Parts: sequence; structure tokens; C-alpha cells
Amino acid sequence: MCCSMSYSYLTLLQPQSFSSYKDSDDCWPNRGSGATTESTDNSTEDDDIDDYDTVEEETTEKPLPEVKPKLLCTINWCHGYGFLIVMFILFYILWLYYWAFKPFVGIKLYNNYLEPVIDKWIEFSRQWIVSGVMLAIVIAVVVAYLGFECRNDAFKAIGLLGPVCFVIIGFAVSKHHLQVPWRIVTHGLLGQLLLGILCLRIPFGRSVFQCLGDKVTIFLNYAQHGARFVYGDRICDEYVFAFAILAVVFFFSVITSIMYYLGWMQFILNGFGFLLQAMVGTTVCESVNAAGNVFLSMTESPLVIRPYIEILTVSELHAICTSGYATVAGTVLGAYVSFGAPASFLIAASVMAAPGSLAFAKLFYPETEESLTRSDNIRLERSTDTSILDAAASGAAAALLIVLGIVSNIIAFLAIVFFLDAVTEWTFELIGLHNITLLYILSQIFIPIVFVMGVPWHDCQDIGLVVAQKSFINEFVAYRNLGILVSDKKVEPRSAAIATFALCGFANPGSLGIVIASLSAMAPSRRSDITRVAFRSYFAGSFVSFTSASLAGILIQNEHMGGK
Repeated sequence: MCCSMSYSYLTLLQPQSFSSYKDSDDCWPNRGSGATTESTDNSTEDDDIDDYDTVEEETTEKPLPEVKPKLLCTINWCHGYGFLIVMFILFYILWLYYWAFKPFVGIKLYNNYLEPVIDKWIEFSRQWIVSGVMLAIVIAVVVAYLGFECRNDAFKAIGLLGPVCFVIIGFAVSKHHLQVPWRIVTHGLLGQLLLGILCLRIPFGRSVFQCLGDKVTIFLNYAQHGARFVYGDRICDEYVFAFAILAVVFFFSVITSIMYYLGWMQFILNGFGFLLQAMVGTTVCESVNAAGNVFLSMTESPLVIRPYIEILTVSELHAICTSGYATVAGTVLGAYVSFGAPASFLIAASVMAAPGSLAFAKLFYPETEESLTRSDNIRLERSTDTSILDAAASGAAAALLIVLGIVSNIIAFLAIVFFLDAVTEWTFELIGLHNITLLYILSQIFIPIVFVMGVPWHDCQDIGLVVAQKSFINEFVAYRNLGILVSDKKVEPRSAAIATFALCGFANPGSLGIVIASLSAMAPSRRSDITRVAFRSYFAGSFVSFTSASLAGILIQNEHMGGK
């Protein structure tokens, strides 16, 4: 039944493929003038037969030019030859950069010219006065833009309260108030907004991320072939979590082990880590993990940095956990879509969460130690495996411990949660109050939270309940019930859209056990540190999703929602 549900806004903001611009005027030269001529000729009616013959003769003498779309607009850049061309161009750009430009020109250019300029800029921008002025300018520009987005619907401006309230709460519960890196927090929140604009307001941006998401999902779905052979079609078709879903962990663990043996993963770590560290200011491992979590799960993404988890600081471990809670895996997006959630919203939420998770991670738990994984001091260790087959075997063996830990922790944590829910209901029944569960109490707490996210007051009760279900049980139950609310037209489309972003994250009690189990299996000596930061990062990851929901409520325009 749940798979047949659909949101009323399923067709809104649907991600376009790279071939979706075929119908634009840019792709059809002179299409407008030809259509006008045809319309004028067809609308001419004469009672006189001679006049009709004259018009017909003129039309015959001057036929309309054949309209053909431009060549580039007919290519689907996400599939087939179009995708091959894109990969070909990217390969040669990288090849020319790393094997021609960088060794002969790039290094000298950076050492002699760029590095001195960067050092002077950092020294200049780190002054208190300059930093204050720059922060004021950024805040003014952001508020002005978001205010412009609210020009046609003043009620959307309430969503501006969401990020402000969440940042204030995060600072209030911060582990080290005086050491909060506000530059990282500002850069992360600004990146979250800019990616929201790219995904929600620019069609090309939605197309790019949709294409990336499709490719990652297709790649990870190859794990289903092995799972179906071992477990059978029935178990996989019914999405039995321990068998159908966690099979991806085996596959991805093997792939990452092979990539480490070949040295490819070290190359990716160095490149992406340097880029993200320069943009946001975080270290290599936490930056790469956040980027990986856009399409990978909280168990798959840490596998990319598995050799370095042992040497991460406590703040970096907190950032790893926060990124896992704030995003969802590409492997489960299909399940959410089956409940009716628009794929474009889900991908936008996961992309926006990457920089936002780093911002809130450093707000909740600032760095106080010397990191060993910065781009200038990270040790890109080689794999200890002796061959590709050895790397694959070791990756599969490591995944077994991770999967067993995940399953055992999910069973234990969810059992405790439902036990507490039953105890709460029984306690209130003793004083004559019925149907007062822990979930109901939490839903009342979430009412003001969803209101500052931009949900209209008359929908706050229903939306607060599904957000509580996501935070207390899991997002599958929440998306299913949200689909029921929308199909019954009990909430507005904008409220449902905001809820879709707020639910798009793994912050739930079951994931709390998953994080502890998976990271502890990868780094047994850090188990105490992981359990110490897992609960705090749970709230940080939730706030990331809520911030994305607030921004999405402002950026999504009424015309994209079908109007009011």
C-alpha cells in the first residue's frame, strides 16, 4: 500500500536530464518567428475564392524554413555518447593538468606568485576588523537575497528564523564556546545556501546532481546481484534490511580496498580534501567524508577514510558522525521515492547537507587538538595488501564485522526506544490519560521547531508528528506517513516540501547504533571517543536537515508548487 502513495507535488521541480533543454528557445533558432507566420496564414479567411488562391500561391512560393534544434541540445549528456564525451573531456583536462601543467608551470606559479598572495590575504582577512566587516557584508547580502525570494509571499520570511535559532541553540550547547571557528561555520552555512540555490533555482544544477546521483545508485545496485544469489529474490524484493540493504556495505568495502591498493583513493583524498579544506576550512578526512556522504551512507562513506580513523581528533570524529546523520544514501533514495517523495528534493537536501554538516559539527564540537590529517601533513599510506585479490578479500572480511555490528546495534537500540515509548504510555494511563506516548510528547516539542522552519501554523501539528517519527523511529516511517497526509490533502504542498527536506537524514536511534558499530569496527581503539560524540552529533545532524528545510521553504517558489 505504501508504495502506491504519491505526493501531490511529485511532479514539481522534477530534475531534468541534460537533454531536457531541447524545448527551450535557445535550442530552436527562429522557432518563434516561424510559428507567428504560420499562425497568421492559418488565421486568414477570405470569402472570395480568388483571394484564397492568391494566399495559397504566396504560401507555396515562400515555404517556411525547416526548423532544426541545435546539435548540442539534442544530446543527452548523462547517458550514451553525451556522457562519453563528458568523461573524455574531463579525463584529458585532468591529464593535461597533472602531467603537463602542474609539474612544469603550476608548481612554480603557485610557489612564486599564488602562495605569497594567499598568505597575505589570509593575514589580512584574519584581522578582527576585516573579519567583522566581511561577515557583516555576507549577512547583509544573504538576508537581502532571501528577502527578495520572499517578495511574493511574506509568510516565507518566517523561515529565516530557522537557521538563526538553530545556530543560537548550537552555540548554547557547544562543547567549547570560546573556541567556535565562526569562519568555518559561516562558510559552511553559506555553502549550504549556495548549493540550495544551485539545486532548487537553477535547472542545470539540478540536472548535474541528478545525473551524479543516478550514476552512484546504478553503481551501488550491482551489489544486489550478489545479494540475490546468496539470499534469494524474495528477501531482496521485500527490502529485508540486514540482507538487501547492508549487502552494499560488502560491495563498497571491496571497491575501496582495491582503490587503496591501486593508490586511487589516496589521489582522491588529496585532491578533494585540498579543495574542500580551502573552501570551508576543515581538514581533509572530515571534508572528504562529508562529500562522500552526499551519495553514500554513514557506513559506506567512512570506508573511504578508514586507514585514518585511528588518528582523527575527537572533533573530527564528531564531524564524521554529523555528516552521516545529516545525509541519506543513494541506495535508499528509491525507497523514499516509492513513498512519493520527489527525487529532486531528496538530492538537493543531501547535497546541501554536505557543507552544512561541517558547519554544525564545528559549532557543536570545536577543534581543540592538532589535526594529523590536514592537506599539508596527511600521510597517504599505501595499502598493505599484496595484490588486487588480497585487497578484495580483506575488504570483504572487514565489511563482515561492520555489518554484524550494525545489525546488533539496530536491534538493541530500537528495542530500547519502543520499550521507553510503552513505559511512557503506561505511566500516563495510571493517571487517566490515554494515548500519551513518548512519540506524542516529542511531536509537541517539534511544533515550534517546524514553525520556525516556515511551516504554516495549521500544518505544524501534522508536520511535527512526522518529524518526531523520523527522529524517534526512522525516516522510512516518517516518509510513509507524510505520503498519507499529502494524498489525503491534510497539509499544504509547501509544508510537505519543507517536511521532505527535514526528514532527509539518518538522524534516528537506529542510526545511532549504526554509527557506533561501524566506526568502532573500523577503529576499535577509538570506541570510547566514538560513543562520546555520537549522541551530540545526532542533534547536530538533525539541525543540518532542519536548516536545509528552512532554506528550501524560502527558495521554492509558488509557481514551482503549482501556485496558490
